[in-house]
Amino acid sequence: MAACGKKPANEQVPAPASTASQPSGGSSRTALNQWPGTWTGPEGTYLKLVAEANGKYEVVIRNLDGERSFAGAGSGDRISFKRDGKQEEIRGTDGNATGMKWLAGKTTCLTVRAGEGYCRE
Repeated sequence: MAACGKKPANEQVPAPASTASQPSGGSSRTALNQWPGTWTGPEGTYLKLVAEANGKYEVVIRNLDGERSFAGAGSGDRISFKRDGKQEEIRGTDGNATGMKWLAGKTTCLTVRAGEGYCRE
């Protein structure tokens, strides 16, 4: 069979690896490993993720009121953090899922909640 280029029926084909254009696809750990760095929002806003030890992250958010930092923790395909007494989650999406017209059509984004998103392109 090897000469024909066919694989035996019982051989497993590996799943495709996650890519930067698919922040929530593939292995959860692989997706989160691609998130550190700066993600841009509209009007000078941004989200910056700094990876620390043991699945922890520094989450830096700049909105129209200024920059603030939060302690985050990666779990599955999300990073959780507490802001103003409320539990928040960062998840991989596309620009349309952010709910923000400025980010519509973009493919590599992170969303905290509807109306709060950041993209890489």
